[in-house]
Amino acid sequence: MVDLFANLAHGFGVALTPINLLLCLIGVLVGTLIGVLPGIGTIATIAMLLPITFGLPPVGALIMLAGIFYGAQYGGSTTSILVNIPGEATSIVTALDGFQMAKQGRAGPALAIAACGSFFAGCVATVLIAVLGAPLTELALAFGPAEYFSLMVLGLIFAVVLAKGSVLKAIAMIVFGLLLSMIGSDIETGAARMAFNIPELADGLGFATVAMGVFGFAEIIRNLDGDGKMNRDLVQQKITGLMPTRKDLEDSFLPVLRGTALGSVLGILPGGGAVIASFAAYTLEKKMARDPSRFGRGAIEGVAAPESANNAAAQTSFIPLLTLGIPPNAVMALMVGAMTIHGIVPGPQVMQKQPDLVWGMIASMWIGNLMLIVINLPLVGIWVRLLRVPYRLMFPSIVIFCAIGIYSVNNAPLDVILAGFFGLVGYLLIKHDFEPAPLLLGMVLGPLMEENLRRTLLISRGDWSEFVTRPLSAMLLAISVGLLVLAVLPSLRRKRDEVFVE
Repeated sequence: MVDLFANLAHGFGVALTPINLLLCLIGVLVGTLIGVLPGIGTIATIAMLLPITFGLPPVGALIMLAGIFYGAQYGGSTTSILVNIPGEATSIVTALDGFQMAKQGRAGPALAIAACGSFFAGCVATVLIAVLGAPLTELALAFGPAEYFSLMVLGLIFAVVLAKGSVLKAIAMIVFGLLLSMIGSDIETGAARMAFNIPELADGLGFATVAMGVFGFAEIIRNLDGDGKMNRDLVQQKITGLMPTRKDLEDSFLPVLRGTALGSVLGILPGGGAVIASFAAYTLEKKMARDPSRFGRGAIEGVAAPESANNAAAQTSFIPLLTLGIPPNAVMALMVGAMTIHGIVPGPQVMQKQPDLVWGMIASMWIGNLMLIVINLPLVGIWVRLLRVPYRLMFPSIVIFCAIGIYSVNNAPLDVILAGFFGLVGYLLIKHDFEPAPLLLGMVLGPLMEENLRRTLLISRGDWSEFVTRPLSAMLLAISVGLLVLAVLPSLRRKRDEVFVE
């Protein structure tokens, strides 16, 4: 414990130097902006900024890149709540209740609770990185390809459980998402599949392209419909207080605690930990609620829990990176690239050989979270005013930002056309009561599932029993089956009652 306090004191000494404070501020500001602006992702931003880090000191460069990563988790909730466009994959769930709150004139409390929950989760996660780094990393070491595959299955089952309406439609959306994730090149042979001889599809469909289509463009089309105008009028009339009420804080307290705990554990596991954490936190709150029907209609718990979970997971994902040199997600892989640029070899030796780097980054996360809460809360009023912008100005602006963001990722005009196509697809899905969120989760987790499925079968020489003979994998699959049964039973009981009544 004495060593821990000494290390943290050393870390704050490193992080509080003027240059590192400035780079931390730049990182969280850029991260918030990236999260707010639709179509511009964290991965693309960090990839574009990597060359800039050549001229920066190693510790400062990594502090800035880390600030962009967890800062984007804050910003991603803003567009999810205000215009139903998730700035990040982790904010998909936030849109379900956050946007409904905005339509009820409660965008301010939703944004404030998202910021407060993220701050609390970020602080807890920072402490956990310092205290539990080594023990929690041992848990990640117990995961092989079979366990990772089972974890992905569990994540998809969470999406089925939290989806509104028909379970069958939710499963159909997940399968559709998995199919979309398979477009591109085979991960083993490199052969093109489902690319229809279109060179731009050789690398697959981008997440931003599909997300901007089924959420951004589809939402614009839906609002241009008759229902959209009625909802818009409701927003214009009912915007009231910008800060949460005492009841909002009471309702959010336990969800923030549970979301933080869940996100902290899931964040260290490879395979989109922050994405799974936000879905898992939402599912948990829905199952624990006295009235689950409130979810999807503006329940503040549906904003507090996933926002806390994704921020905690974003920060605890640094544990395997700093202690083992293993990147648990694409952003951490770019962080490994940044470390390599500066001649730092990622791995277990980093904590001993580069204490300034490790403890300076850990301390900077707490400072960065403090900066984010100071930056975000005063800006709540500005974000809420976006709702009052007339549609004739708002819609073209959203379309332009989405188009610029999508085009900037690959400089491919086809991506913008595809986003428009998926806008029409998303509109048709919404009109027929299909939830787009499970589709996106299937698309995000699809490549990871395929990779770990193939790796498991290669290691076991094609023996499928490997998934149920390994205890941890079997336990995850059993939980998945249990959740699926719990999701299906109410609809089966309803059908049986209808038959009995007839």
